[in-house]
Amino acid sequence: MLTFKNSCAQGDIYIRRVDALPKNATLVTPENGYNVVAHSETGHNHVMVADRVKMYKLPDSIMDIFVEVNEAADLEHLRSFDTHEPIRFEKGVYHIRRQREHVPEGFRRVED
Repeated sequence: MLTFKNSCAQGDIYIRRVDALPKNATLVTPENGYNVVAHSETGHNHVMVADRVKMYKLPDSIMDIFVEVNEAADLEHLRSFDTHEPIRFEKGVYHIRRQREHVPEGFRRVED
């Protein structure tokens, strides 16, 4: 299990601790008991258990989400093979963003 203080990355997402939720953030409904932090192209999503974490999104953004962690919780990659090690989040608020990469046409989302 990995831990971090201020920022880290896993696959195609970048995580950083922030002081507070943005005022315009709206609550996201969990799916089957999980907050899906990042949908995977192969169906092996990055998730956090919903009873410990509330997830929020910004209007009109597909790249920015926020999680409010009420008690220590893990970000897990739902795949039984070639998976990322879980990352432990301590109590707090975090900004999670899909990473981008530069290509000749401009920027695009990194795919894991």
